[in-house]
Amino acid sequence: MAVIELTGIKRYYSFGEVTVKALDGVDVTIDRTEFVAIMGASGSGKSTLMNIIGCLDVPTAGTYVLDGMDTSGATDDGLADIRNKKIGFVFQGFNLLQKTTALENVELPLLYDRAGGGKDAMKKAKEALERVGLGERLHHIPNQLSGGQQQRVAIARALVTDPAIIIADEPTGNLDTQMSNGIMSLFKELNNAGITIVMVTHEEDIALWARRKIVLRDGRVIREELRPAAPREEV
Repeated sequence: MAVIELTGIKRYYSFGEVTVKALDGVDVTIDRTEFVAIMGASGSGKSTLMNIIGCLDVPTAGTYVLDGMDTSGATDDGLADIRNKKIGFVFQGFNLLQKTTALENVELPLLYDRAGGGKDAMKKAKEALERVGLGERLHHIPNQLSGGQQQRVAIARALVTDPAIIIADEPTGNLDTQMSNGIMSLFKELNNAGITIVMVTHEEDIALWARRKIVLRDGRVIREELRPAAPREEV
């Protein structure tokens, strides 16, 4: 069953008399429980595509259905609600509040939930941190954690709202090889447990962790690769 359906997506930017076609007719379907890597050179459109999938931007043309919800015509407040309920974000720079504990960082999305998701926020945040292996680091602030641990806090924060998808933007870009492998092993565990993951990366070795790779060039999908199950999935 599809959780992401992009049809005829175009995103154009105008700079005076110049029009930049960041996306120029993209059709992508991602099924529930897939692990997909989106790749492409600088200027290929991968970041624009991620922003549209994450409801951080809207297409110039085309339709985007997320978890059965057509996002077309949604207001800014409506897109914010969709992001909070349907999407968990993991960024290269972690985006943690530096004077706030791991537990409090993970609680934040629940506290902003106007639909009442903040009930039992501390309990849910603690469970999310335990799920990513940080049950003994609940009260540490970011500068008391390694880069890999900070990214695990960010992943717990993405998980805490039970989103339809997790979007990871260059999630290992600030980590060394050992920490990167640990984070990707965690993503694979989560995916094996049924969580849909869409990851943007420029690193081929990181993309190998995904089951499907989508490659963009000049705003279009030029290639898709589906990989067979590999030993790495047995984490």
